[in-house]
Amino acid sequence: MATDIGEPTLTVDELAARAGVTVRTVRFYSTRGLLPPPVIGPRRVGHYGQEHLSRLALIEELQHQGMTLAGIERYLQQLPDGLSAHDLAIHRAVVASWAPDAAEEMGGAELERRAGRPLGREDLDRLAAMSVIKETDTPDAYRVDLGLLRLGVRLLDVPIAHETILAARAVLMEHTRAAAHELSLLFRDSVSEHDSVEAVKDLSAHMQPLVVQALLTTFQRSLTEELREWLKDS
Repeated sequence: MATDIGEPTLTVDELAARAGVTVRTVRFYSTRGLLPPPVIGPRRVGHYGQEHLSRLALIEELQHQGMTLAGIERYLQQLPDGLSAHDLAIHRAVVASWAPDAAEEMGGAELERRAGRPLGREDLDRLAAMSVIKETDTPDAYRVDLGLLRLGVRLLDVPIAHETILAARAVLMEHTRAAAHELSLLFRDSVSEHDSVEAVKDLSAHMQPLVVQALLTTFQRSLTEELREWLKDS
């Protein structure tokens, strides 16, 4: 498996399987410039990494939101250069939060395939505590929040206490919900009561990527400033 700092190691077939799409879809996105080109290895075989996987997940989420291919192209063009796979995963999680229901039911084997790693009992318990998965009445079957899955899996390896992760999630949920409420009031005031449902959807489609990018940029800058102050005082 590739990491942000390691060499890409996935073949196009492995990338497609991990992303839950077809090889044809991967090649189509590549021809449209939605995916960076692979690293060409021995025997002219292309190799893909975590950035490609995260970008595919983001594209699929934007499609799930109802964005056209042209809209997705514009969205990706607006993203800052040099985003890591982790940054793209955060973008996808934020975009997924706009969806009314991004969950899907799957068995344990499919969950591990989507996660890209074996998941022990402790891993499953942590994902459940983060509301990434929820056990169902069917044995070895889970309801999985696809918008949070990859980010949740990455958090499994974060070397901080589980309680701290849950507390951080609670803080983020509280403040993002408050921000979403205030923004929805602003958007509501900008739409006339005579506007059609399609007009409202069109406004939402245009505003979502702008709001997501603004939230992420503002948060990253604020967090950097907080860490700088913390390190200066320590």
